[in-house]
Amino acid sequence: MKRWLGHTVLTIALLTLASGAAIAQRDSRNSFECHDSWGDGDRLENHCEIREQTLAAGGTVTVDAGQNGGIFVKGSDRNDILVRSRIQSAATSRSEADELAKQIRIETGGPRIYASGPSQHRDFRWSVSFEVLVPRQSNLSLEAHNGGISIADVNGRIEFNCINGGVVLRRVGGRVRGGTTNGGLIVELAGIRWEGEELDVKTINGGVMMSLPENYSAHLETGTVNGNVSVDFPVTVQGRITRELSLNLGSGGATVRAMTTNGGVRLTRTNTYE
Repeated sequence: MKRWLGHTVLTIALLTLASGAAIAQRDSRNSFECHDSWGDGDRLENHCEIREQTLAAGGTVTVDAGQNGGIFVKGSDRNDILVRSRIQSAATSRSEADELAKQIRIETGGPRIYASGPSQHRDFRWSVSFEVLVPRQSNLSLEAHNGGISIADVNGRIEFNCINGGVVLRRVGGRVRGGTTNGGLIVELAGIRWEGEELDVKTINGGVMMSLPENYSAHLETGTVNGNVSVDFPVTVQGRITRELSLNLGSGGATVRAMTTNGGVRLTRTNTYE
């Protein structure tokens, strides 16, 4: 039996989207700049600087943000790779924080981009976040532990893994796979169909917010184990309505999958939650 599923028919409102999704969305809009304070409030003195370097394009762009850093990747019309590194350090005095920053190295000569530096402790800490501008057709491999990941305007073989942080995917394509353990997931689709093989992303503890244009064609799969599902536009489903949806949009096509275990799911038209 067919049922129409819309915001007037589907009464299970989206009560709880994990805060990680909202945080990820907010952070993705901020310019990549130094923060006024980092570390432990007013207890430690801070240092922040931005370093830039240009790399030749080729192969998979691999970025590891380490223990405390985020990754922001943007597709552009350039033919090389621009790496901007935001280095933040904190210590009991400004001079110590400044000296600590000098010891941090951005490693780009091997197969991955990452930061190296001295051991950290409670009163002596540092982090590096990366903003990477790549050609629009690029393969990516990204990893962050305590920081978010944002990818925009890139088409290729994309893999990412995040432990504590939100993930934002805007206008991406190709074969995109990855997930986060503790954080929200925002997916903004563009065009009339998925350009590439598939999208397969998930979060364990966080909400999913997906927006897509009208007349978009794909095989959509989404759902939650512990949470609610909200769809802000009419779709046709076959059989029982549960906490999981699997259906063709438009004329169908590549699979677009975004799942969560503990969190809500919200599907909207593009920009309706901005």
